[in-house]
Amino acid sequence: MNKILKINEIFFSLQGESSKSGLPTTFIRLSGCHLRCQYCDTKYAYHNGENLDIKSIIKKVKNYQSKHVCITGGEPLLQKSVYPLMTQLCDKGYKVSLETSGDKSAVLVDNRVKKIIDIKTPDSKAGVSVHFDNLKNLSNTELKFVICSDKDFNWAENFVKENNLSESKILYSPSFGEVTATHLAEKILSSGSSAQLQIQLHKYLWPNKESGI
Repeated sequence: MNKILKINEIFFSLQGESSKSGLPTTFIRLSGCHLRCQYCDTKYAYHNGENLDIKSIIKKVKNYQSKHVCITGGEPLLQKSVYPLMTQLCDKGYKVSLETSGDKSAVLVDNRVKKIIDIKTPDSKAGVSVHFDNLKNLSNTELKFVICSDKDFNWAENFVKENNLSESKILYSPSFGEVTATHLAEKILSSGSSAQLQIQLHKYLWPNKESGI
């Protein structure tokens, strides 16, 4: 039986976030999200979308000339059929990444998928809730913190220290319009942080575009 997912959009662009920033990528945006981050720029994905089976989704992905595919949302892990979708994409030779919040377990995600786990900070207004199983195996994982304030920066630094994550791939991204990239860069340097600065590239390339990517 072919699995069905509610898809908000499938499109081709440059990856705007993570260590893959700048790479031409096909994005599969799933509908639905249980969080309401105050900086969210894809509110249109909360509810809108169409039901597609995995075969149809992969057919649409094939229309674009990229081996990089990003599964995003919304929150992709709210739909269980996303797991076989990711596995089938990997089987077909795609380099798959998953953008997911930190409060949903990602332990069932195919090991070939690069997980970008967004740990919500206090000033995200989403409520800080972390599924700690996600911190047990970080071999193909990046942990992203969207920094909305100096308080968020200090919170993230403490989180990294308390969970012994300094050797992991840690990304700090300034919340666009709230914290400048320069200010965050200076905070990283002056504090001796192990984090990597990561700006939202798409915000600078297409500042008036509603989509997050």
